[in-house]
Amino acid sequence: MNGRWCRAGLCAAGLVGAALGVALFVVAVTSAPAEAGPVAPSTTRVHYIAADEVDWDYAPSGKNQITGKPFSEDEDVFVANGSDRIGAVYRKALYREYTDASFTTLKPIPLKWRHLGLLGPPIHAEVGDTIRVVFKNQTRFPASVHPHGVRYAKDAEGAPYNDGTSGAKKADDDVAPGRTHTYVWEVPDRAGPGPMDPSSVMWMYHSHVDEAGDTNAGLMGPIMVTARGMARPDGSPKDVDREFVNVYSVMDENASPYLHHNIETFAGDPSSVDSSDEEFGESNLMHGINGYVYGNLPLMRMNKGEHVRFYLMGMGTEVDLHTPHWHGNTVTVMGMRTDVAELLPASMKTADMVPDAVGTWLFHCHVNDHIAAGMLARYVVE
Repeated sequence: MNGRWCRAGLCAAGLVGAALGVALFVVAVTSAPAEAGPVAPSTTRVHYIAADEVDWDYAPSGKNQITGKPFSEDEDVFVANGSDRIGAVYRKALYREYTDASFTTLKPIPLKWRHLGLLGPPIHAEVGDTIRVVFKNQTRFPASVHPHGVRYAKDAEGAPYNDGTSGAKKADDDVAPGRTHTYVWEVPDRAGPGPMDPSSVMWMYHSHVDEAGDTNAGLMGPIMVTARGMARPDGSPKDVDREFVNVYSVMDENASPYLHHNIETFAGDPSSVDSSDEEFGESNLMHGINGYVYGNLPLMRMNKGEHVRFYLMGMGTEVDLHTPHWHGNTVTVMGMRTDVAELLPASMKTADMVPDAVGTWLFHCHVNDHIAAGMLARYVVE
């Protein structure tokens, strides 16, 4: 394998006239515009999120969970540790949620979100809400939180560029190591589902200081916005039984700011590593779903007949042309029935499924090179 693997008499007449009158009255009443009911008060949803340095294992089981066998020689290209190879474990920067502004206690991850892997915590909101992210940078390089879809002022954009602002309006651009910044985002109608969308849609958030380096390091996460009146108290859509988020990305560890650290820490003989060697570079292209390769993504479980919503996202560069494919069941994407969706870098799609086939099913990218490199997972219908 070479190169970057790379959406109803007189009496009767009177009765008829009376009936018509009633019918017209009913039509008039039912056709009259309904008065707007009281608008539910908006909610401010607060999240304490830090960028933390974490040693991440792309294949924590130590084997190919799709085949159920040890890794083959071809698979070891990406996951085997060696004198001049890093292997499956890399230092990364990940968004993690804490219980409060002290940033001392990690918020427990519910079982239903364990499949998120290296992604940041899910942020749910209903149209009309406000999202407040108290962010602390606990890494060794500047980082930020830049959202898609929602509305933000210049002090909450999280991206440094020549935008004509200065002073406090630049504090969000790049939060220095050890510093904290609060991002406030509004959730207007245009951040919610459009005319052809289901009851909720996905956006993402990610660090935008060195966007390529930051996202390859792992700093990205999902935002789910539910239509007004369709949300549970936690902001999730009340007409959906289960939600899953899947980010397809060839994470280029060669472009991570931790490359030197990873060579020095994980390679058997760091002095033997030639970082310009093409085969070494190839070994650091991790073809993952939520940061897992070869079926190591925790099983996504659901029940037959449930309303299941998948939020899909692509990330990366020109090799990141992905086609997630569900075996066994079909989904609806943008009003079309399918079992394959198309993703480009930074694209986001919503796919709804009502599974009717019980079993353990493959869920993978259909690009041939990506299959061979491990962009595969499984889901279970019970």
